[in-house]
Amino acid sequence: MNIELRFFANFREAVGQKELDWETDEGATVGTVLHAVEAEYPDVDIFNEEGEIREFLSIMKNGREVDYIEGTETPLSAGDTISVFPPVAGG
Repeated sequence: MNIELRFFANFREAVGQKELDWETDEGATVGTVLHAVEAEYPDVDIFNEEGEIREFLSIMKNGREVDYIEGTETPLSAGDTISVFPPVAGG
């Protein structure tokens, strides 16, 4: 199945583009896709040593924070969009 990945700020730089069309297996989750992205793009650093999404990163599926769905176990369907945002600071 095909999904869309969107990257912002330093993640966009690490991947070299804003958006990627990504082919993945039926039954894939947010975690399996993001681990595959890390494997293909070594400068993308999403997970900590415990395999959890790094603190302050925002990962969204179709505009909704995955922490409020099923985290890395959030299931994906064809046509879904995953957006990866780095920490935001300022004030």
